[in-house]
Amino acid sequence: MRRPAFYSRSPRTLPQAADSAANQAAVSSPEGGGNGAPPDSSPPPNPHAKAGWQPGRRSFAFLLVLCAALVAGGATWWPRQGKALTQKDIDSAVLRTLQTNTLPSPAAKAAEIVRPSVVRVVGYGPEKATPEAKTQKRGRNMAKGKPPEADAPPGEVERGVGTGVVIVDKGVILTNLHVVAGAETIKVTFSDGLEAVATITGVQPENDLAVLQAQKIPDDLIPAAMRSTGDLRPGDQVAAVGFPFGIGPSVSAGVVSGLKRSFRSPEGKQELGNLIQFDAAANPGNSGGPLINMDGEVLGIVTAILNPTQQRTFIGIGFAVPIENAASAAGSPPF
Repeated sequence: MRRPAFYSRSPRTLPQAADSAANQAAVSSPEGGGNGAPPDSSPPPNPHAKAGWQPGRRSFAFLLVLCAALVAGGATWWPRQGKALTQKDIDSAVLRTLQTNTLPSPAAKAAEIVRPSVVRVVGYGPEKATPEAKTQKRGRNMAKGKPPEADAPPGEVERGVGTGVVIVDKGVILTNLHVVAGAETIKVTFSDGLEAVATITGVQPENDLAVLQAQKIPDDLIPAAMRSTGDLRPGDQVAAVGFPFGIGPSVSAGVVSGLKRSFRSPEGKQELGNLIQFDAAANPGNSGGPLINMDGEVLGIVTAILNPTQQRTFIGIGFAVPIENAASAAGSPPF
């Protein structure tokens, strides 16, 4: 069996012994006749036959030069890697961005978060004759560009307009009891414009709260996130979102003015306790809307404003029922 050829990995060099023998033969037979061979029978000298030369070395040297040229050229063609970013560079970029771009206010960001969960609540039925009802009627007429004392058209009469906030994505809504009390029909309008009939499924008179269930809801209804008031402090920033006099959704911002406040209705019929006092502007129509922190989380339900006159307009003191009480009205305390 023929054995395959084996190629050595060592470099090809001419043995020194062979070189010595060739040189000795040339000395002993300068005329080429020492071994009987004719003087001109030796092969012509190879111009490349010099010490250390190997076949293909020129090609290999050419490849080395070409690779070196490519590497040198690549250093010029490819951009050099930039210096590593330091914390000082990052701080400088952030500061430049803050100086050249107008960022939204905390209240704007908070209102945008809760906006999909805020609904307009309208109770229809016989018109109430209370001073508060007359004030709301005048405000709604003026907001619509009508004379203050204009009567509603025949048919369904807006008995009360307020606000609600969705707390369960199945259409469970929190609002004030005084917004929907005595209404023959209740309608809610969601943030996407969908209008639906709602029914009262629970009440908590001692906190002026009512729970509504919408009969039809948007496909992508988003409930509001609720936040415990356990760590709430006077001076914390808050915002009230709602439909004052039916206009909205409107946003007003302020701070928590006090905690565990009490309030008695102007008619003296009811006294509410453990309330959050705030100074964000609120008016008739804000009732039932959410009082939120700067993360868009609901802290309470706006329920009343303090005004010693009969005008029922805001003078700087509003009250909200803490969300702990409000959520318990829905049968699901979150904390």
